[in-house]
Amino acid sequence: MALKNPPGIEKMVNYPSFSSIEEERHYRKKMLAAAYRIFGKLGFSEGVAGHITCRDPEYPDCFWVNPFGLSFKRLKMSDLILVNEAGEIVAGKQAPLNKAAFAIHAAIHKARPDVIAAAHSHTIYGKSWASTGKKLDPLTQDACIFYEDHGLFNDYTGVVGELSEGDRIAAALEDKKAVILQNHGLLTVGHSIEECVFWFTTMEQTCQSQLLAEATGNSLIKIDPKIAQMTRDYEVGFPLAGYFSAQPLFQDIFHEQADLIDIRSAEGKLTL
Repeated sequence: MALKNPPGIEKMVNYPSFSSIEEERHYRKKMLAAAYRIFGKLGFSEGVAGHITCRDPEYPDCFWVNPFGLSFKRLKMSDLILVNEAGEIVAGKQAPLNKAAFAIHAAIHKARPDVIAAAHSHTIYGKSWASTGKKLDPLTQDACIFYEDHGLFNDYTGVVGELSEGDRIAAALEDKKAVILQNHGLLTVGHSIEECVFWFTTMEQTCQSQLLAEATGNSLIKIDPKIAQMTRDYEVGFPLAGYFSAQPLFQDIFHEQADLIDIRSAEGKLTL
């Protein structure tokens, strides 16, 4: 079962509310553009590889994504394209679509109707850890976020280009928040863009932490399974924890790079 928010947490923090579909779409596009800028700032790019998507609030079988080949550091709201389940661009700029992005994300959004956003990139520590073909251990409090809540896809066959491989990745993800793509990188999902981004940034750092710990050559002390699960479920690993923990990342990027918001008012209703 996918993790749920613990009882009563909504009294402390909750997701934003919207008065219209157009307002919610504007918000999601703004946060998605900010997510790309965060990835760019953190160096989460490798040439033209990497992609973050979010489901459209009105057309749930469509998702917003970056155009192929545009720098994460330069992406703006108006650059985003809306893609349907057939891989057709139905809104936004007419721009190239990353075939790997479509193959992976279309499968995930179809298999996981609870997922709003998904992120994948070829980060240094993520792809380094992925080469071990192992899942992460509960070595730290932050690592508990992923305790028994991430999968392993160990069927690398080259650059993803076929929908069938996207289906296999979605199957490896199951109902979890993340999956390690062996010899490839990391992929995370979330019930909000903010949650998805925080899981990704934290998973990258968790890979770095475990690589460094293992490099000492010392025996590693794992957190007790019951403590790790409790920490995940009630302290750091539930959806609203990810959403709230991401707020400083987004606060900083909006302060530093306000030009990413180049659409000043909510767009009109889409007609697909």
